[in-house]
Amino acid sequence: MTARVFIDGEAGTTGLQIRERLAMRHDLELLSIPEESRKDAAARAEYLNKADVAILCLPDAAAKESVALIENDTTRVIDASSAHRVADGWAYGFAEMDADQADIIAAAMRVANPGCWPQGLIAAVRPLIAGGLLPSDYPLTFHGVSGYSGGGKGMIADYESADASANRFAPYALGFNHKHLPEMTEYTLAEAAPLFSPAVGNYYKGMLTVVPLNLAKLDKVPTGEQIHAALADHFASSAGGFVDVAPLEGLERSDELDPQALNETNRLRLHVFANDARAQAAIIAVYDNLGKGASGAAVQNLNLMLGVDQTTSLAA
Repeated sequence: MTARVFIDGEAGTTGLQIRERLAMRHDLELLSIPEESRKDAAARAEYLNKADVAILCLPDAAAKESVALIENDTTRVIDASSAHRVADGWAYGFAEMDADQADIIAAAMRVANPGCWPQGLIAAVRPLIAGGLLPSDYPLTFHGVSGYSGGGKGMIADYESADASANRFAPYALGFNHKHLPEMTEYTLAEAAPLFSPAVGNYYKGMLTVVPLNLAKLDKVPTGEQIHAALADHFASSAGGFVDVAPLEGLERSDELDPQALNETNRLRLHVFANDARAQAAIIAVYDNLGKGASGAAVQNLNLMLGVDQTTSLAA
């Protein structure tokens, strides 16, 4: 059976990437609204209601409007905006988050695609809190760098017009109220939002995130080996998933810690570094902010919802 898929917002950065990944699929019929009708609510409603799966690549308000335009009980939705990530009735689309998360996504009518930044934090922290290595009230700190494509069309235009004169490393969200904080808090299992300090680099895509851990004041201090084992065991249980854990090595630096190392793939790789004598560790995640961080995750979720191999159309 051919599934009808409508990408609402297909002209945006994420929408274009999803369409490119799906273009050669023979099990899908891609519905495409005429350019002149993309802002016509009635026309969008027609396409949304005849789709088997609608993928929303829209600002939050427009994504909520699209969901409201669906009048049937058959159109399933993947929302790539942040509008529904902590909303009741929506499955969170990070398939490797828990051992049963892929099954939850597969059965869901509504799936909220995760944000790019939250995935690095959730992958690093949730298994440790769930496994008792970190308490839920641990004061989390999270930072990293992403390519400028993560800022959408406006930021892409700004960086590409500035070219070599663009800021090479620009911290932002300095009011410490980033819109991803609710989903970070919800899905790490933490009691409070992290201190989150993101930055954008002068390159197109790819990201590296860091969770530093000062462990000395914990009642029971986990070792680097225990942290690494907990992460490796957790993601080994996600059969067919795209998250893996690099070997535990005592390195001062590594060429693998390049934010662009996994570009053009749907992979997220975790690295654990630790100094047990100082009771300090860091968990570093590398992934493509337009791959696993956006369009790749959406295609993975679509595959799960359609009952096909979740790696279809995705480079590992």
